[in-house]
Amino acid sequence: MGARALRAAISAAPITAAMLLSWGTPASAQDSGASAINPADTAWMIVATALVLMMTIPGLALFYSGMVRKKNVLATMAQSLAAVAIISILWVIFGYSLTFVGTGPWLGSLDSWFLAGITMDSVNPAAKTIPEALFMLYQMTFAIITVALVAGSVADRMRFSAYVLFSIGWFIFAYVPLAHWVWGGGFLASMGVMDFAGGLVVHLSAGISGLVAAKVMGNRHGYGHDNLSPFDLSLAVVGTGLLWVGWFGFNGGSALAANSRAVMAITATHLAACAGALTWGAIEWATRRKPSVLGMISGAVAGLGTITPASGFVAPWHGIIIGIIAGLVCFWACTWLKHRFQYDDSLDVFGVHGIGGLTGTLLAGIFATAAIGGTSGLLEGNPGQLLIQLYGVVVTLVWCGGITFVLLKLVSAFVPLRVSMQQELEGLDISQHGEALQ
Repeated sequence: MGARALRAAISAAPITAAMLLSWGTPASAQDSGASAINPADTAWMIVATALVLMMTIPGLALFYSGMVRKKNVLATMAQSLAAVAIISILWVIFGYSLTFVGTGPWLGSLDSWFLAGITMDSVNPAAKTIPEALFMLYQMTFAIITVALVAGSVADRMRFSAYVLFSIGWFIFAYVPLAHWVWGGGFLASMGVMDFAGGLVVHLSAGISGLVAAKVMGNRHGYGHDNLSPFDLSLAVVGTGLLWVGWFGFNGGSALAANSRAVMAITATHLAACAGALTWGAIEWATRRKPSVLGMISGAVAGLGTITPASGFVAPWHGIIIGIIAGLVCFWACTWLKHRFQYDDSLDVFGVHGIGGLTGTLLAGIFATAAIGGTSGLLEGNPGQLLIQLYGVVVTLVWCGGITFVLLKLVSAFVPLRVSMQQELEGLDISQHGEALQ
């Protein structure tokens, strides 16, 4: 090679290298304003999404069905399965767009209905290091389990057709607005309400809605004197285990990145579940001489639900304190409070999730640590945060409780809300689905 050719090759090398490096790179990634989708964050969020979906099927399906009577096991599972199918489609059509696209104080926009504009490289401003399609899927799993949770309060008696209609309406008018207010840039987010993974959006909304539904529909036949004991607690224990593990994706995934905050949230979550289970069991041991399996799994779920809003704002040892408080408060709600007011919340959705979500949201305002979540709570000299949290609680209670009452009245104008007495005695498996366990 001649000297001139050699000099030409050397001078062209940087250009050639740049072409090789850019070959196959999406055009958007070459732009100076492109987002940097992170492979590690993406991988973690794929796992977290799968974990949260697992919480509904099979987690919640097993947890709930293990606590109803044998004649209603399949009907209870069908409600969880229906929630997955219905809410997934509605989320893609308009739910995601109205919740997370646009920053209006009350509701988002329909700019991304049917996922319009979502590409291989697009991101949502709330999660700039993962693909927008993945963020959409992750948030979908939260909507699914929230709708499915409500069904536990009216287990053993709600007609399947009524449940389907109610679920659609509740998702549109209760869940979507509330999720936007808290997570989508709405007015509660602007005020500074803290809800890391769903104390308000998931647990309190489902809990108060379940309580209202239980009151509107009335108690089960035989409530208070017949044997309504669970069919198979072993199913509920397995369901609890799946929920417990899935909660790592629920709370840890809410960091929306594979980072230290996700790890701190997971650690606090696990410790709260342990403390809740031990506290509930200890109370039963002291008052009834025997710690029940049902009590221990109820305590674990109470701890998980209560730590949820605070998990990304508090230190791990706070998780132990919050879990103990959850065991105490939720035990009281599921025993004294429930019997005092004689409402038939079949699977204690209000007592565990509602009271737990309310308690955890307020405790977030007390224990929040600026070094972890960027916001200080009462103990770090910011008492105003507790008032902000209380405001979020009141808004959630009024909105979701009111919407639930109105929706149930509207649905009852089209189909009966509950099955007939004969169908309830026969069992919902046969009357609603034409199937039964042998």
